[in-house]
Amino acid sequence: MTVLPDDALPLSLRRSPPFIMFWTSRVLGSLAFQMSSVAFSWLIYDLTDSAYLLGLAGLAQFLPMVLLTFVVGSVADRFDRRRIVSLSQIVQGLTIAVLTVGTATGLMGVSAIFAGLVILGAARTFERPAMAALLPGIVPLSVLPRAVAVSSSAMQTATILGPSLGGLLFAFGAYVPLGLSALLFLFAAVSLVPLRLREKPRPAEPMSLSTAFLGLSFIRRRPILLGALSLDMVAVLLGGFTALLPIFARDILHAGPWGLGLLRAAPAVGAVLMSVFIDRLDLERGVGTKLFASVVVFGLCTVIFAASTNLALSIAALIVLGAADNISVVIRQSLVQLSTPDDMRGRVNAVNSLFIGASNQLGEFESGMTAGLFGVVEAGIIGGIGTITVAIAWMHLFPSLRKAERLAP
Repeated sequence: MTVLPDDALPLSLRRSPPFIMFWTSRVLGSLAFQMSSVAFSWLIYDLTDSAYLLGLAGLAQFLPMVLLTFVVGSVADRFDRRRIVSLSQIVQGLTIAVLTVGTATGLMGVSAIFAGLVILGAARTFERPAMAALLPGIVPLSVLPRAVAVSSSAMQTATILGPSLGGLLFAFGAYVPLGLSALLFLFAAVSLVPLRLREKPRPAEPMSLSTAFLGLSFIRRRPILLGALSLDMVAVLLGGFTALLPIFARDILHAGPWGLGLLRAAPAVGAVLMSVFIDRLDLERGVGTKLFASVVVFGLCTVIFAASTNLALSIAALIVLGAADNISVVIRQSLVQLSTPDDMRGRVNAVNSLFIGASNQLGEFESGMTAGLFGVVEAGIIGGIGTITVAIAWMHLFPSLRKAERLAP
């Protein structure tokens, strides 16, 4: 591993080759993930007309994360994180390539799609903590919050383009967006090959059960981290409705795959717009207050979206929702990275990824089950109210987070 001194990194992130390589890989991987997610969700709902199966698609990706989280954290702290990310992206690309061929030939049905989703979930479980732990080894800690914001903005940009492009290409057949997603994953893996890191080589720490759970112990001993991560997990788990978007697009807003693409892209539009103004929020002051305010806005927008029958209003609600979520993401990720020593970042980010996965994939399962029981609109309204309730409860359960003023400990 080549080590770069602190002063070897250009001050501008745009002029930093390591950051550009990291940024490129993350954008391409996110673009591929978003395109394939739209294709898979629309394909499952088109084949089954089942809200339950849409929810189970999220569960299929979440279960590998539960089983592997504490293994992948130790792996990310012991082995070359670049190779872990690249190998994970290659596995995702090859898996989607197989599903593309199966879809195009008609040889694979819903059961094969679910098997592929399990493999994709396992690969992303390895990719996420290793990718997150790479960033502090690429830029100085003094500019890390800005790098987190730029990286998040890049992912959100891909989240705008991916669903929209996936929805449009789906008109030519599901195999078109899936095939392009497979290629993008492979390009993402290749872009990390020449990456050079600033960090010093880490000592090879023996893997054991106790070291695997150190990340969880680290977070549990720090109320601000535990509060921030659990707030995001529970709030988004209740308020997340990504799995239900095909139902909203087809049955409530009466739009086709292109409408689903717009709905999937709208939160990212808000996140990108917010990233332009993120510096003006002065996140070095009143961090806790801004975090809780963003979660409350997220819940309110969820309620508005669920009750809307107008496509323009629905998109507007999702744009504001995405802007609020971006504030939460930047604060949470910066707290994690600035509070964690490098030799622990893999394990801590693995736990963070588990929290994110619980809020996203498990949230999709919860949304699908709730929609199946009460109806899709009711599920969205219940989830939004639940998010607001959780934010209020967490203000009292984690007073140190509510009173937090700065990102750095």
